[in-house]
Amino acid sequence: MPRELITVTGLTKEFALSAKQRKLNNTTEKVKIAANDLTFSVYEGEIFGLLGPNGAGKTTTLRMLSTLIKPTAGDALVDGASVVSEPDKVRAKIGFLTSELKLEQFFTPDYLFDFFSDLHGVPADVARARKAEMFKRFGINEFAGVKVANLSTGMKQKASLVISLVHDPDVIIFDEPTNGLDIITAKTVTDFLLDLRAQGKTVMVSTHIFSLVEKLCDRVGIIIDGKMQACDSLTAVCGDMSLEDRFFELYNNVKGAER
Repeated sequence: MPRELITVTGLTKEFALSAKQRKLNNTTEKVKIAANDLTFSVYEGEIFGLLGPNGAGKTTTLRMLSTLIKPTAGDALVDGASVVSEPDKVRAKIGFLTSELKLEQFFTPDYLFDFFSDLHGVPADVARARKAEMFKRFGINEFAGVKVANLSTGMKQKASLVISLVHDPDVIIFDEPTNGLDIITAKTVTDFLLDLRAQGKTVMVSTHIFSLVEKLCDRVGIIIDGKMQACDSLTAVCGDMSLEDRFFELYNNVKGAER
C-alpha cells in the first residue's frame, strides 16, 4: 500500500460575509463555510481528483493545502509537514498552479524561470538543464524572451505551469489545470500530468470536468457545498454507474436534503 503523502483532517474554512455579499447571495447568514470538516488522504504516486461544481469549495481546499490561506479549523500534513504550523516546509515540497496565477506582465518566461529557480535555491546548472527540458517540451523557446503581457492565454498557462515546477517538487497541486485552454494546450497539460505520475510524483487536481477525472485520476473525492460526499477509487465511488450519473445522484441527495 502506498504511503499517505497528503493527510487532511477536519479541514474547515469560514469566510465572513459583508452585508453586500449577503444580499448578493440572498442569505442572512453572516458566515460562509467554504470547506466543512474535510478529511481525506492522497497517496504517493497517484493522481487524485477533487471533483465538484463551481462554489463547492475546491479552490479553497487547494489554497489551504498550498498555504495560501489558513484554515479556520483542522490541519493537513504534506509529506509530514503541517500547513498550519510549518507552511515554509510545505511550500518547499509542492508546486501549485491555478488558472488565476498572474505572472508579472513586464517580465519574460526566461527571466521568471531564472528568478524562481534562484528563489527556490535550485543550483544554476540544474536550473539551466531543467529550463531547456521544460521550455522545449511546452514550446516556450520561441517565446522565452517575450513579455508575459504579449503571450497568448495558452502560452501564459504553459509558462505558469513550468515556472511553478522549477524546483521539481514531489507533490503537484493544480486548480482547474485545463480551465480556459484550447484543446491542443489542454492535451499537452494532461499528458504532462500523466508523465508526472509515471515519474512517481503525487498529483492533486481540482476540476468540474467528468472526462478529465476519468482520464487522469486513480481516486476521486466528490465535494458539494464544502463537504466531501464520496472519496475512493473511481470503481468504488461509481460502482456500475458513470461518474456523471453518480455525481448527480449525490448532488440531488444533498440538495434534496436542504429543501
